[in-house]
Amino acid sequence: MDAPTDTHSSPTSLTPADADVLMAPSVEQSAPPLLRLRLAAHTAVPRRLDGAWWPYSYDLLTEVPRLLAGLPRTWGHIVSVMVSGRVWSAAPGRMLVANQVVRLHRTTAAHAPDTVVLLAPGRGRWDLLVVPPELTEAAAEPLMAAAVANLL
Repeated sequence: MDAPTDTHSSPTSLTPADADVLMAPSVEQSAPPLLRLRLAAHTAVPRRLDGAWWPYSYDLLTEVPRLLAGLPRTWGHIVSVMVSGRVWSAAPGRMLVANQVVRLHRTTAAHAPDTVVLLAPGRGRWDLLVVPPELTEAAAEPLMAAAVANLL
């Protein structure tokens, strides 16, 4: 798994241009929430997890565009996202994100209930630990740190 260095070790926000793509127009638009993402440093040894993502909900149509907008450009265009069908909301088989089609797959596999798998043709596959949205910061931060330190 070809993950870049830990460029997102602290929460980052989306640019105003990304916010236009991700949020439906409304009378009052507030700034999008910070992307809570940590990526592991690139190593020659394959890892089980390439980082951790702490979404705000299990709503695929809301959370996936935010995640994809915040990923490193070196990962390329993500064309496929696989999540656990047990916890994530129902969604169509594909969605448009920043004028690109992204396929959404839901799995019930027991080996990956707490991960999201991202695929980019010719670039690679990345597995991120999904930290449950309902956790407090005190509970979520140690999980995110353990994921990038390859302790999980």
